[in-house]
Amino acid sequence: MDIRKPNRFELKKVLSLSPQAVFDGKLGEVEPTKEKIEQLVNPLLEKGSYYLIATENDQLMGWILMGTSKDQFTDMMNGFIYELFVIEEFRGNGISKLLMRAGIDHLKQDGYSEIRLSAFEGNQAIKLYEKMGFSIRTITMSLQL
Repeated sequence: MDIRKPNRFELKKVLSLSPQAVFDGKLGEVEPTKEKIEQLVNPLLEKGSYYLIATENDQLMGWILMGTSKDQFTDMMNGFIYELFVIEEFRGNGISKLLMRAGIDHLKQDGYSEIRLSAFEGNQAIKLYEKMGFSIRTITMSLQL
């Protein structure tokens, strides 16, 4: 398996599959359009965020999107993992862990001393994040009216 930055064609494929990634990551509570994904992702990419993809035999298996985030209280810049996704047929093979490790390594090389991410409660990836050393820092709560 190869983990690397995507070429233009591969980036186009990632962006076309991102609505499913967001749908899965938000546990089916959000069903974004392709246009909404572009509104969210394009500014990140323009500001230096980037994808790493996992491929084998030229087949896309998954990706991680990472960049920066500014702490609202300290103004400190942190590495941030915006998206982690493995295509369903490739799940259960440790690809998420490999992508996370590669993402952490890249963000560390980019000079960040802290990496953050957000996840919906109940998302199975939280177990992976905790195994990799992430801990809960904030909790966002919701009240439906």
